Amino acid sequence: MIDTINGAKASALVYSIVETAKENGVNPFRYLEFLLTEMMEHEEDTDYCFIDDLLPWSGSIPDICKMKNKKEH
Repeated sequence: MIDTINGAKASALVYSIVETAKENGVNPFRYLEFLLTEMMEHEEDTDYCFIDDLLPWSGSIPDICKMKNKKEH
């Protein structure tokens, strides 16, 4: 996947999301699962104001996504 420019860009994007989630006390796996599910719900939207609620520091992130302790990194 990373042997192409687009693959490298995709990998960098996912890595950035994972590391940002961890820095904000969010479990990366659960967060990515949440993001993909929520994005599907907004597939037809033309107004992207919902994006702010999906950011890892948002108060709208479900508790299931939040890390209980530092060992979950």
